[in-house]
Amino acid sequence: MTKKQTKRIIRIALFAGTAISMFFVPWILVKAWIKPLPDTIQDQLAESLEYGFDGIIVYVDESGKPPAFYAAGWKNRENKIPADPHSLFKIASISKLYDAVAITKLVHDGYLSLDKTLADYFPELTGKIEYADKITLRMMVQHRSGIPNFTDTPNYWVNPPKSREEVLERIYGLPASFEPGEDYEYSNTNYLLISWLVERVTGKRNFEYIREKILKPLGLKNTYGSIHEVNMDDLMSGYYVGIEEDIKSAYYGSMVASAEDVGIFLRALNDGSVFEEGEQEIYSSVYVYNHTGLIPGYQSIAKYHKDIDAVVVQFVNTTDFDGYTWNLSEIIYNRVVKLVKRNRSK
Repeated sequence: MTKKQTKRIIRIALFAGTAISMFFVPWILVKAWIKPLPDTIQDQLAESLEYGFDGIIVYVDESGKPPAFYAAGWKNRENKIPADPHSLFKIASISKLYDAVAITKLVHDGYLSLDKTLADYFPELTGKIEYADKITLRMMVQHRSGIPNFTDTPNYWVNPPKSREEVLERIYGLPASFEPGEDYEYSNTNYLLISWLVERVTGKRNFEYIREKILKPLGLKNTYGSIHEVNMDDLMSGYYVGIEEDIKSAYYGSMVASAEDVGIFLRALNDGSVFEEGEQEIYSSVYVYNHTGLIPGYQSIAKYHKDIDAVVVQFVNTTDFDGYTWNLSEIIYNRVVKLVKRNRSK
């Protein structure tokens, strides 16, 4: 996708999203929320298409049962290719779970310290990022650093940077959102710096370390560092409300994975099997065990539900500017979980 096409998508989406939010969103959300549960998860996915989703995938891993795969809608809308539950998908911020595990392993092995500062690991950033000498690695993992979020900078999605250095330049010199450790604010910049730190310590690309220490031990072969490592025909198309073009070729740096691979990883994260002895205690002190992801064209939810010992992963390949598709996605996800619980009690 060219820069001109991307800018056009964002401009149209801004207008379309505003119009939708004014006249339709509340009723769509209310309808999706109060409608009686259907009989099956597959029925629920089919029903979700009525609210404007192009395609949806759900993976369910219940203890004592074989994993279940569901899909509805389109993998590729233009070519009328049905959604495939085994398709690859841009998982966006779900990748932070993998990054946090990588940091945990390096801390456990003595290569990193959660209490050392950004200035200790990146002395060249002193003077460029406020409080670099007070921001600890622990604060970065926990989103308590106060470092501004680069995706909130002007025109980020219209004109995304081409390198890590260009990304960081967008936040250099900006005031901190708060003093380190004094508040919480989700910031993608934290994890950009974390991935860079993994590379400095290991001498490997961040994803190569993740592949070696996490993916290979779990036998995961359908997780990739970016769209540049995959056959694009295997990647589910991504759509933005009000735009006809498929935007799956737009590159924002996301990891790519199948729902099954994400589900297997999430199960291992929550049952502790992804960790060596002594690592889980470290991880539990710094980060969460479930996550969501959102970038243009792709939204995802991956959670472990302890009360039913089940992992449920949901991928939706439709997003918008105002976020009503995200709210819808959460509603559909919660209804899927209710169906899992209901069916389990039968």
